[in-house]
Amino acid sequence: MSRKDLFHNHVKHILEHEGRTISDDPLYLSFGNVNVQIYLAAEQIIAAEKEDKKIAVEVKSFSRTSKITEFYSCLGQYLTYKVALLLREPQRPLYLAVPAIIYDSLFQEYLVVEVLKRYPIKLIVYNPKNQESALWIE
Repeated sequence: MSRKDLFHNHVKHILEHEGRTISDDPLYLSFGNVNVQIYLAAEQIIAAEKEDKKIAVEVKSFSRTSKITEFYSCLGQYLTYKVALLLREPQRPLYLAVPAIIYDSLFQEYLVVEVLKRYPIKLIVYNPKNQESALWIE
């Protein structure tokens, strides 16, 4: 099992605070000899529609020295997980949870903005100092 991200429990708390139930931690998907672990799977009951809205969240802290190298790795992982979910749980969208400081800096760089235009990522932007709210970017 892979090591959980530094802010894993922080993001988990945010999701629970927003009324979501953590259904899997991690969410396992298997494809032959390849196993995928997406670190949080959550459900939220939407009372008006009486349906479950399920999501999957990969948490990243961007704690490595090279933020752009971590972005490269993160993008490949996100795209792979997105395809895995489309194959096994197409109703469950994938989100990438990133710290606000990374979103405000790295994710605003010209090249990263252009990459994300071509390969859109659903984001949860969280503040590691505040465990009660997050910005959701579709």
